[in-house]
Amino acid sequence: MKVLVIGAGNMGLTYAEGMAKSPYLNRRNIMIYDISKEKTQELSKVSYFDIFTKIEDCVPKSDVIFLAVKPYHSEELFTTIKKHINQEQIIVSLMAGITIESIQQGLGVKKVIRTMPNLPAKVGKGVTSFTEAREVTRVELLMIRNLLDTTGEAIHVENENFINASTGISGSGPAYVFYFMQSMLEAALKMGFSENDSKVLVSQTFEGAVTLFNESSLSPESWMERVASKGGTTQAALDSMEDNNVKELIKEAAYAAFNRATELGK
Repeated sequence: MKVLVIGAGNMGLTYAEGMAKSPYLNRRNIMIYDISKEKTQELSKVSYFDIFTKIEDCVPKSDVIFLAVKPYHSEELFTTIKKHINQEQIIVSLMAGITIESIQQGLGVKKVIRTMPNLPAKVGKGVTSFTEAREVTRVELLMIRNLLDTTGEAIHVENENFINASTGISGSGPAYVFYFMQSMLEAALKMGFSENDSKVLVSQTFEGAVTLFNESSLSPESWMERVASKGGTTQAALDSMEDNNVKELIKEAAYAAFNRATELGK
């Protein structure tokens, strides 16, 4: 299997790095195309990448093509590569908001898989939601799932509405966590902790809480009940968040991302 990644930005490189370790490539290098000369010169030093600067030199020889450009570059990309695409190739989109139908029409192909990646894929802890056009076979879908799993965990969803919903939860979700972390860091600094101690306090708290959640069957609500005692410090913090409607605001934020992803698709 010959895999091409178009776009060597954060997501493109993240998936290229992960897939390079996959046994499904039969020791073949990942092909990468990017328009940045600076980027391609830098990546040419990586032994498991084959770098291309001409689209006609890489697209025709690919079995699977990952589209990892910004959504607003999609139409330009489609125009550039359409004449080099064939019907047997599988197109995997990492582009937010661009529908399967738009990709099929833009490239004149049928076999399209749409995904929603997230940033923790950079450290092998990502989650990638994916769904497919009906022309993609089960064998092909399993093959792509195995590639997506190289950056964490892949979740198959029923249709594109769930891809947009995933944008609001997992795609944009890391930013919500970082927002909460930043708030706690600022509070720790204001309380007098050093910058380093503040970072340790916050990062270890998050990591520990996630580990507790993953290694048990308890819900987040149950864990909150275990931490908080009536009239205690934790309960005071939770009461403050409830009084300020924090839970509903977080839900609204997730839906804002979901709705924006839906708008982009139109």
